[in-house]
Amino acid sequence: MNRMSLHFDHVTLGQRVRFGTNRAADNLAAEVNRLGAERVMVIAAPTESAIADSVTGHIDVAVRHDDVAPHVPLDKAAKARAVASDNGIDLLVCIGGGSTTGLAKAVAMTTALPIVAVPTTYAGSEATNVWGLTESARKTTGVDDTVLPTTVIYDAALTLSLPVELSIASGLNGMAHCIDSMWAPRADPINQAMAGEGIRALANGLPALRQDPHDLSGREQTLYGAYLSAVAFASAGSGLHHKICHVLGGAYNLPHAETHATVLPYVLAFNGPAAPEAEARIATAFGAAAAIEGLDALRDKVNAPRALQDHGMAEEAIPEAAELILPAVPESNPRPVREADLDRLLRAAHTGAAATTCGTAACKA
Repeated sequence: MNRMSLHFDHVTLGQRVRFGTNRAADNLAAEVNRLGAERVMVIAAPTESAIADSVTGHIDVAVRHDDVAPHVPLDKAAKARAVASDNGIDLLVCIGGGSTTGLAKAVAMTTALPIVAVPTTYAGSEATNVWGLTESARKTTGVDDTVLPTTVIYDAALTLSLPVELSIASGLNGMAHCIDSMWAPRADPINQAMAGEGIRALANGLPALRQDPHDLSGREQTLYGAYLSAVAFASAGSGLHHKICHVLGGAYNLPHAETHATVLPYVLAFNGPAAPEAEARIATAFGAAAAIEGLDALRDKVNAPRALQDHGMAEEAIPEAAELILPAVPESNPRPVREADLDRLLRAAHTGAAATTCGTAACKA
């Protein structure tokens, strides 16, 4: 039997992962000791203050910084960089969600300081070398190995404070990492395999989390899936879905997780028919006959976010958004993308219309 030979270039990022429920404080102390850090800067938003206190109970902290904002505004990054410099910091510890991790990355980008990330959501930023900064309502992203956290400490108990609705949106953000990785610019069989396992874990964990928010086994599966999703994404690169969501978040200040959770089915429906092998992988991971059926079934189970209009997206901004997104669309996207396609996709996502395999509910209009 003749088989087509495999040919690809794959990079796996080097990073230590410590995974254990109710072990975050001990694991952080072990990492600070291993790294020989003496001047630790802890970055945590005010809402994460109590969690930061518990996680850092076994280490000496030189300075706490809590001026955190979504999408990492450039002025916030400059302020945090100055704090690190003024205090002679030799290690950054970020405790929180994607915004907190993003701020630590912004500091590391100019200082080359190592990061130990302690996530409290399922954002996945902690496992990637991708950074993002927002200036004048435009979000810029890039890749730099300097910003990859040296260590990630996962503890499902730290996610218990995350409200159920935000937990679901955050987990679906991880799902978006997985699905986008199936056809991103550097997609290969290795990151596709990790993405498939991530889909499976998230599809099992999120319904359990919805049914019982205090079920740590469900949260562990979700956290495990979110990690795999981020590793796949870091390797495969940023696909159409993320290009859309980065523009929407930066230009219109839409909430990160909810935006990803809402846009995902429309991108899957748009790209899926043009990428049958990837679509089949996604369907298999869901245990469904078709990828969009599996995702829709999961979204129904967990009562996922449905419409961009529910999260602050104005309908009149859609033409501008489509125009902004188009130049960022990867050339490797499995299906050609026109500005009119983006306009229709965004209009469907704006109202929460059913996604279809031609891209949007209005794809024939």
